[in-house]
Amino acid sequence: MKRRDFLMAATGVAGGAGAGVTAASAQETTTTSSGNTTASENETTTAANGTTSGDASGGGGPTEEVVVGPGGSLVFEPAELTIAPGTTVNFVWESDNHNVVPESQPDGANWEGTEGGESKTYDTGHEYSHTFETTGTYEYFCQPHKTAGMVGTITVQEGGGGGGGGGGEAEADPEHMGVPFQAHFVGLATLLMMAVSLIYTFFLLKYGESPHASGSNR
Repeated sequence: MKRRDFLMAATGVAGGAGAGVTAASAQETTTTSSGNTTASENETTTAANGTTSGDASGGGGPTEEVVVGPGGSLVFEPAELTIAPGTTVNFVWESDNHNVVPESQPDGANWEGTEGGESKTYDTGHEYSHTFETTGTYEYFCQPHKTAGMVGTITVQEGGGGGGGGGGEAEADPEHMGVPFQAHFVGLATLLMMAVSLIYTFFLLKYGESPHASGSNR
């Protein structure tokens, strides 16, 4: 192969690989955008159905879920939750005749629990949300089943989060960041291919073509 022909071929390979990476990125962006639209539509549908009640808005902050009466049992799950300030806790009913009534809370928190206080209960499918801003410990109970041990605790502290035991933020998942693993492999393979092509071209230009190839420098 002549030197000029080889250089043209190497340039074409590198250009094709680069186009493949660009196409993969465009497809990934389209998928991510589509996923965000679907999530937004789901949230709008939930709000329209009116199944969620609450006394504060999440404001785009982190969220946690507490199941009320899971499987008909007289408990909150988890019974102990540690969160960071600004976290919205969504209480989801999985059995009937329950409510969420604050028993103690930090000064200035003003958490009122479910609407109607101790006298009103709710059934399966109901949801209630509250955003906890004030640091401290919140203790609450279900009025009809308090004597059965249906009580819970929420601890709000800086750096809190991650369920019952607290902890830091989870390690970022590249796929959640909008970059699937396949794109990483394609990018690395492209860079490797370009590097090999450049090194091979350098040695070919420096030391010349093989004496057995047609049109050699000899």
